[in-house]
Amino acid sequence: MHILQSRRRFVGSVSATTAASLLGSVPALADEGPPETTTVRVARNTNICVAPIYVAEELLRAEGLTNVRYVPAAGGFTLPQMIARGEIDFGVGFAGTVVYHLNAGLPIMAVGAVHSGCFELFAHEPVRTISDLKGKRVGIQTLTSSGHLYLAIMAAHVGLDPHRDIEWVEGRGDIPLELFAEGRTDAFLAFPPEPQELRARQVGRVIIDTGIDRPWSQYQCCMLITSREFVRAHPVATKRVLRAVLKAADFCAADPAQAARRLVDGRFTDRYDYALQTLSDIPYTRWRDYDAEDTMRFFALRLHDVGIIKSSPNRLIAEGTDWRFLNELKRELKA
Repeated sequence: MHILQSRRRFVGSVSATTAASLLGSVPALADEGPPETTTVRVARNTNICVAPIYVAEELLRAEGLTNVRYVPAAGGFTLPQMIARGEIDFGVGFAGTVVYHLNAGLPIMAVGAVHSGCFELFAHEPVRTISDLKGKRVGIQTLTSSGHLYLAIMAAHVGLDPHRDIEWVEGRGDIPLELFAEGRTDAFLAFPPEPQELRARQVGRVIIDTGIDRPWSQYQCCMLITSREFVRAHPVATKRVLRAVLKAADFCAADPAQAARRLVDGRFTDRYDYALQTLSDIPYTRWRDYDAEDTMRFFALRLHDVGIIKSSPNRLIAEGTDWRFLNELKRELKA
């Protein structure tokens, strides 16, 4: 009964057409058998670009995962470590960060791509291109943070040496954003809700938008990850989690206003305006069209080229990805 009530609440928050598309593949569930577990622990942090995993709660319950727990987790570098330690089951992380941790030997697994285009590079005058960052100060959280990994790749792409040509300024939490806002750094790679805050404060200008600028816009940025042990022990549950998250991604694309309201109501954020702007801008439907393995290979090859990882990209992909559920769901959810 609780599952049916949850489904009714979810249907009530979206249009009939959207609800039908999200909840219309119920017959396929019986063919899979029941999930091996009814409990799933999902990472929760301040990154609102990962909205699909937050608005998926009732869809997860409809999939038979009746005990959904959102566990506080720092984003970026910490998330894969928590998954590897068995503290959480699923989270969404930047593909480059996933590659970095696979190279370090963490037993994690990427099972699907969720979205692209959440990072935006802000800069102060006179910086107008990536090449202009030579000799400049760039704010990051750490030298292993998602921001540093992505910017190192961007710098190398235009011929800069990220190890020598850029002065990296480290600072935890909100420090990199505030250093940029104060003009103490020249550039800052932001992800939601940081771009929305910088625009609201009229700080800097965007010189790279990974949602529209090539080659970055041609690849997903954030992957759904879990542990290798969870996939091995709970293959049906893994597929059902991924199905719920992908349907939730479609919901974010189809009705960003309702999805943003759910983020606020669920206390994942207190800024409806930032959430709505984020969900309206990010192309959440690209999971259908983009090849998740291409994304992992793209970032693995470039991190290898700049010397940040040493392992063969092909080995990392072979050991740290499992696309069988994604491929099945692309066919199942094609309509």
